Amino acid sequence: MTGPLLHAENLHKTYRSTPALEGAGLAISAGEIVAVMGPSGSGKSTLLQCMAGIVRPDSGTVTYDGRVLSELGDAERSRLRRADFGFVFQFGQLVPELTCVENVALPLRLAGRRRRDAEQAALPWLERLEIAGLAGKRPGEISGGEGQRVAVARALACSPRVVFADEPTGALDSLNGERVMELLTAAARQSRAAVVLVTHEARVAAYADREIVVRDGRTRDLESSR
Repeated sequence: MTGPLLHAENLHKTYRSTPALEGAGLAISAGEIVAVMGPSGSGKSTLLQCMAGIVRPDSGTVTYDGRVLSELGDAERSRLRRADFGFVFQFGQLVPELTCVENVALPLRLAGRRRRDAEQAALPWLERLEIAGLAGKRPGEISGGEGQRVAVARALACSPRVVFADEPTGALDSLNGERVMELLTAAARQSRAAVVLVTHEARVAAYADREIVVRDGRTRDLESSR
């Protein structure tokens, strides 16, 4: 395909009487890592949620691989989030009752793969994220940094074309945060996944190919403004 893989254009979104997005836009190509920066309340997480098809914008369009997300039904958007999109959140959001390998295998199970097959496919991702020894442990038995590595492995296990990472290091100390970003970006580049990385930290944004700033619901590309 030519052009961007994922393109948000002129997005507006208001919650009650509070505008979150006021004309925001972002285009990202296959294999590109883009950092979305801005202060709390600037609209950066809302932009990510609209681009992932989790939230419908009030106006504007999000186009993924030639398809306008708002024109897809709920079932089709859910299928995209399972098969084509991966997610990493600030606090991991692992399922506490499942082991680490079961958490990583969960997207594959939801896509219809058998348990044994899904867990066998999940194990190499634990190895790649340097946490193979945690396969049988549950989230309550591991550290925050280890939990984020499990979350990254889970996001990449279904070979997504786009990974959405919302403050993936926000709950970690600087050392663990650096390692998580090193592993996330290396694994994404190896698999040619695009990454939309929401952060307010310059040291995290430095791992991206390009930086976008969101302020008062609008976006600005730092490269084009220099």
